[in-house]
Amino acid sequence: MIYLDYNATTPVDERVLNEMLPYFSQQFGNAASAHPYGFDSKKAVDITREKIAQKLHCEAQEIIFTSGATESINLAIKGVFEMYAEKGNHIITVATEHKAVLDTCNNIANKGGEITYLSVDKNGLINLDELRKAIQPSTILIAVMYANNETGVIQPVKEIGEIAKENNILFFSDATQAVGKTEINVMEENIDLLCFSGHKIYAPKGIGGLYIRRKNPRVALAEQINGGGHERGWRSGTLNVPSIVALGKAINLFSKEENIYIKNLRDQLERGLLQIEGASLNGDVTKRMFNVSNVSFANINGKMLIADVTKEIAVSSGSACSSASVEPSHVLEAMEVEEQLARSSVRFSLGRFTSKEEIDFTIHFVQETVKKLRSINHSTL
Repeated sequence: MIYLDYNATTPVDERVLNEMLPYFSQQFGNAASAHPYGFDSKKAVDITREKIAQKLHCEAQEIIFTSGATESINLAIKGVFEMYAEKGNHIITVATEHKAVLDTCNNIANKGGEITYLSVDKNGLINLDELRKAIQPSTILIAVMYANNETGVIQPVKEIGEIAKENNILFFSDATQAVGKTEINVMEENIDLLCFSGHKIYAPKGIGGLYIRRKNPRVALAEQINGGGHERGWRSGTLNVPSIVALGKAINLFSKEENIYIKNLRDQLERGLLQIEGASLNGDVTKRMFNVSNVSFANINGKMLIADVTKEIAVSSGSACSSASVEPSHVLEAMEVEEQLARSSVRFSLGRFTSKEEIDFTIHFVQETVKKLRSINHSTL
């Protein structure tokens, strides 16, 4: 079966696996233990902090490890809401955020927080003027994702950071689909909090992290997990050393050459799919990640399309976290994509192990599947 759902998760790269294996059975110490086994594990963790900090252009001390992006999102948003309660209770986010952000904001709203959800245009981009107008004296946080998981659309992060800084507001970005895939500079982009996850970049599931700015401004958070004071007191719990080591290896495996290779395959896929009558691309065609293509198909039953396509090709109809939902994608709804087109959208996300032969097959298979389903629909009219 062909795998084109890399935005949902990735296989663990063999190089990553080999790097982490010794930390299961040989270098198995607890990084908090005060003896050589512990010292070795702590050193491995510290090295990974340095690797990630270099990629994000921050200090190693500004990186803490979590179980993944969802935990990081909860710590960042709830942590700010609770810590800065005296300043205000207003958070600005976007209608197209991942459910981890939207559900966390909903939880805060139930506890007395005020949430403003920015709209997006037909390309999935926010309006910076709308952001400026949404700011109130009580605004404590702006939460905007770096790259959308369903469309790949990249928001104007640097400009958002500048607006936040001008108004003395913290800026959090969910960069789960961007870290390890594209250049990010948290200092130049004025990002105060940023989350990432290992299983999107060929490391294991269950490991992620959060960047927390230490200077100008120094960000404070209310901890969400108590017990032991690990990770500077913000995230207690024994560190997952093997997976942390894997994350450090994975984040350094990406290259511009690989990105170009994947982008060329993505472009080839789109050229083939957009030859299908009634096929249309969702999201901005230039301001987006190199590996994602979200395509809608007119005059077809979306549920039947996904059912038939996934017999041979692993794809998604939206976010993997929302795949059980029978509702159309909230991202496409926010972009005001027509309901039928939103229901018949397919997200193709390519990765390191995607081949030209797989793309050739995918184009032909989807073309034939759409043709077959349309003929069935026509015959039942």
